[in-house]
Amino acid sequence: MLRHEFQPGKLVAGVFLALAGVAYAGDADGLWETPWFAIIPLVVGGLCLAGATAALAQGIRRRRRPGRTHTTEAAGTDGPG
Repeated sequence: MLRHEFQPGKLVAGVFLALAGVAYAGDADGLWETPWFAIIPLVVGGLCLAGATAALAQGIRRRRRPGRTHTTEAAGTDGPG
């Protein structure tokens, strides 16, 4: 199996969407009663939290990237002037 980069934002989104699916499945099976509007805050809140998690993870990755420099030569430009 090929290794891939861990993406915590996708994990958070998947967990919240799975919770929404479990809520609807429990309602369909008759285990509990889920109002139709209860899923909206669950999904929207989960997607917002996933976006914040992904942004935070990207910021941490960018900060910890090895060989990072802030010179104009590293960016491939000649600089001002």
